[in-house]
Amino acid sequence: MAVAAGYRYRFDPTPEQADLLRRTFGCVRAVYNRALHERAAAWRERRERVSFKVMSRWLPVWKAEWPWLAQVSSVPVEQALRHLEAGYARLFQRLGRKPRFKSRRDRQSATFMKTAFRWRDGQLTLALMKQSLAIRWSRALPSTPSSVTISRDAAGRWHVAFRVAVEPPPAPEPLRPALGIDLGLMTLAASSDGGSVANPRWLRQRQHRLRRAQRALARKKKGSNNREKARAAVARLHARVADALHDHHHKLSTRWIRENQAIHVETLSLRGLARTRLARSLHDAAWGSLLAMLQYKAAWYRRDLVAIDRFFPSTRACSACGVVGPKRALHVRTWTCDGCGVTHDRDANASQNILAAGHAVRAGSDPRRWPAEGTSDAPGSARRAAPMKQEPVA
Repeated sequence: MAVAAGYRYRFDPTPEQADLLRRTFGCVRAVYNRALHERAAAWRERRERVSFKVMSRWLPVWKAEWPWLAQVSSVPVEQALRHLEAGYARLFQRLGRKPRFKSRRDRQSATFMKTAFRWRDGQLTLALMKQSLAIRWSRALPSTPSSVTISRDAAGRWHVAFRVAVEPPPAPEPLRPALGIDLGLMTLAASSDGGSVANPRWLRQRQHRLRRAQRALARKKKGSNNREKARAAVARLHARVADALHDHHHKLSTRWIRENQAIHVETLSLRGLARTRLARSLHDAAWGSLLAMLQYKAAWYRRDLVAIDRFFPSTRACSACGVVGPKRALHVRTWTCDGCGVTHDRDANASQNILAAGHAVRAGSDPRRWPAEGTSDAPGSARRAAPMKQEPVA
């Protein structure tokens, strides 16, 4: 059965195409922000929930007020309202945060449906454009796209993302039935098979360059061309950090998913941890990005992803006898169990406990009773996390 996937490429627009796309981004941003303001006001003043059907009736009125809306394609402008509706749907399902206003300084994007682009012989031409886009084809597109999203990041790079229907690839034969993974900061991940992945610390590697670039940006006069050049230099450095981080996470998550039938990981309160003194290290490790990749790739390759409750004492419990010890400071990397006298590595022991907890969850045992009947699992609590609706990215 075919599933939806996204394929993204770089492209280089002509000056005329870049001008049209920038005006399209501005129209999309203006409509999205005004719809968000009106919807928030309707709820705040009248406790009224506004649907997409109601928001679509606002467009003709806004076009009369803003004549420049008629200078771009109406499809991406209407899609902005659909994206706002989808954002609120995710919020009500507790799958995302509250929609926020768009800024011209952030990543800009516009979505074109089939009625607003022409796809012929591998050439993409958007509405109101005379020439096709000069796309850098790094790989072949498997099928005809159903929608196209054009975006421009803060570093000035243009991307085109195609939504296509593809057949899921055959799942490779796993090397292991299950793998427990403990995420960390000093070591990015420790696995129950005895392996460990070092934390590359991409952000800290480039911290010196970033500080110099940001100090240079602070000295420039606001509104000047030199300030815009300095801002672009800072954005390019951040883009290099993000690209290196995503490449590393993609390779790591793909290897784990292909080699194991089940992946057991802990659920983490990333927002809470990001408010502590470890915030910079947490953003550098980007656990959320890695877990999101594991989630959609597990669905892609038909693997099991089991999430263990964040309150499960994976670090304090002994993987040999099950005795739960006291809390230990982060700098304590090895400790000896008071029950059986076995000396444990902190991360390796946690990965073994996560593996055992995941087995209990998959067996259907009561997550509040440990050890489960007929098993030798460590004490604690575990549960399967609710799946998130996220499309695979090939």
